[in-house]
Amino acid sequence: MTILDHIATCNRHDPSRFLPLFCADARIGWLRRDIAARLAAGAEPFPLEDGRARLPDGLATAEQRSAALDRAARLCGAPPLRGERYRVSAAWGQPDLCTVDRGVVSLFGVRAYGVHVNGFVRSGGRLKLWIAKRATDKAVAPGKLDNLIAGGQPAGLSLADNLVKEAAEEADIPAALARTARPVGAVSYRHEDGWGLKPDTMFCYDLELPADFVPRNTDGEVESFTLMELDEVAHRLRTTDDFKFNVNLVIADFLIRHGVLTADDEPDYTAIVRGLRQGE
Repeated sequence: MTILDHIATCNRHDPSRFLPLFCADARIGWLRRDIAARLAAGAEPFPLEDGRARLPDGLATAEQRSAALDRAARLCGAPPLRGERYRVSAAWGQPDLCTVDRGVVSLFGVRAYGVHVNGFVRSGGRLKLWIAKRATDKAVAPGKLDNLIAGGQPAGLSLADNLVKEAAEEADIPAALARTARPVGAVSYRHEDGWGLKPDTMFCYDLELPADFVPRNTDGEVESFTLMELDEVAHRLRTTDDFKFNVNLVIADFLIRHGVLTADDEPDYTAIVRGLRQGE
């Protein structure tokens, strides 16, 4: 197991299996070819032309487009909708064209966004990282290690406000402390799952915590927290699959920025640096 193995896992997909999905002139996602054919033949067809699929004709508003995506998900037999909406646009910072339910993001290949917070403390001149262990009843990556705070980015909420919300739910961090988290960039990947393609961008933050602060989960999604030496974190990253698959990328980025993974001691250094953002 190497860090490049983790990057490869996150980016495992076959581009030939997908067609781009458009809304007017904007590409908003990717449809698996068999899904695209099914939707093209449906009662509310997604037209196929010039090697691309597009939303049904006559949808003039974001609400109409969102409802059409929900109906398409039901036609495809997708899992029940979760009731949390993600924004759909041509790119981050571009106008929202509609929303999609979180549970079917990969069905439409819509880029998802999230916030991931590295919570650390200073101890004797060294940094230590708070690591969460996911609850064993989680639908995704049960029992795996995770960032102190992580969550998808819902529509209608700023990144900063989402970070504060997730910090309270996952680690009982007061809002004033959570707002001191420092934005440090983003990592990205493209991963194929059982429904389709999941292009994902994770906005990364570093949050320095008081030495006497102990996180406490309040939403039942975390089993425990451990304050780890960075050498142990790096060892686990390099030799195990203990972390949730995409969290490996966020942790690697943190270790690079804080000089734990360096070009002198990591032969794959330049490939790792490139790989952390190859999903854009």
